[in-house]
Amino acid sequence: MANNSKYIVRQPIKDLQGKILGYEIRYAGEDKAYDGGERGNDFAAADMIYSFLTQNAGKALKDGVNFMTFTTNLLMKQAPRLFSPGDLVIQVDDSVIIHPLALRFVERYAQNGYKVAVNEFQFSPRYISLLDKFDYIKINFKTTSDSAIRSTVEMAHGMGKKCVATCVDDEELYQKTFVMGVDAMEGRYVAEQMFTAVHSSGYLQSNFFRLMVAITKDEPNVEEIEQIISMDATLTYSLLRIVNSAYFALRNRATDVHQAIVALGLSQLRQWIYLLGTADAQGELDASQEEMLKLSLTRATFASELMKYAKDMPISRNDAYLMGMFSTLTYLIAAPMEEILADIPVAQAVKDALINHEGRCGVLYDLVINYGRADWAAIGAQAEELGLPGDQLADIYFRCVDEVNRIWQQLMDTSGIN
Repeated sequence: MANNSKYIVRQPIKDLQGKILGYEIRYAGEDKAYDGGERGNDFAAADMIYSFLTQNAGKALKDGVNFMTFTTNLLMKQAPRLFSPGDLVIQVDDSVIIHPLALRFVERYAQNGYKVAVNEFQFSPRYISLLDKFDYIKINFKTTSDSAIRSTVEMAHGMGKKCVATCVDDEELYQKTFVMGVDAMEGRYVAEQMFTAVHSSGYLQSNFFRLMVAITKDEPNVEEIEQIISMDATLTYSLLRIVNSAYFALRNRATDVHQAIVALGLSQLRQWIYLLGTADAQGELDASQEEMLKLSLTRATFASELMKYAKDMPISRNDAYLMGMFSTLTYLIAAPMEEILADIPVAQAVKDALINHEGRCGVLYDLVINYGRADWAAIGAQAEELGLPGDQLADIYFRCVDEVNRIWQQLMDTSGIN
């Protein structure tokens, strides 16, 4: 990875019901800042993160409570003050725990209304003596023994603290969070595997699948698309809800499927097809479905934006958008990816990427997925292979997140559909 590369990503923290409690802001190099090595690591990380936050404070943390790790140098730079106390949870690690001056800064921020979380909590006298200073206790479920987890959770709850399980990367650890009684969890499994399939095993015969096949043809048949949507009350309701949202700001409301398709256009309909397929009969989404859709839109937008910089790509930006959008198909439906894509007329390079991670499209696809997982080593190698500007990826990513949040808010802003 190039020294000037700055990769930053948000990962969801969910409670045991699957509701988003907040997001953790992760950045490349944060682990090196706490490894006990040269102090230059900490200074370099602080300078890079502080510079990014000063440029992006208005959008990076604006749609929920965000947990972010602050080193001693970031605390001394007054970096938390870039955000209001209601938007930020100051997260600290062992490097701050052992630094008396840094702890004074943490106490001062707490007095000013900021919540504080301690990462990688250890069931030891040093940590236990400081427990009253923290609002959130984060426990690494991959490395902490069951007995230490139980003792920590019992003690923390007795003091009115919330416990967050971290590194929940598989089904076994996910089930353990319920047994141990933590308040929330984060990790790869939490971020990607808690989506419930919207459609049953009869998905391949559903109207939604027929619509997906029809809309992705090289020359879509408008009459066929109109007929498919009109046959399904949920698709009809969802289409009217989208087209009459604040995002499209129509002068005159669309009142039937034909008007909605004409107003929306086939290109826009292709982009929002997921939203038609996930809502219930009343056009509503549960928290898991909403998170899945926003993840799909973020991946799609990110992949499309990266196409502006990627070298020698065999697909168009529109193809890249669909590749990012289709990356969550296995969460949306209950069928193998190979079976789903067999009848969908998308570029073969996109299919090869989605199924086998092959070719340059596969590299782009993997980069988009790995960025959400904060796999910095893989991101660096993939960005270099595609000729992407590593020092701009964080800015591109957060522009995409900001755009998706803006679009989502407007799509959900309707005056009501009678």
